[in-house]
Amino acid sequence: MPAIDRALLRIGSYELGWERELPTAVVINEAVELAREYSTKDSGRFVNALLSRVAEELRPATAAS
Repeated sequence: MPAIDRALLRIGSYELGWERELPTAVVINEAVELAREYSTKDSGRFVNALLSRVAEELRPATAAS
């Protein structure tokens, strides 16, 4: 796993867990956009999938939005 992906997953997970005022979709989308820009061609999909799962666990009421 590229280091940038690990960093984005850490930041995204922190934001989903602790920064409740940030909308779930915004947190995930920003991480995906950064992964697409600075990592491998498949990183956007990978980061999206993992952060979506994290959101389901940490924010069950808003994960679908």
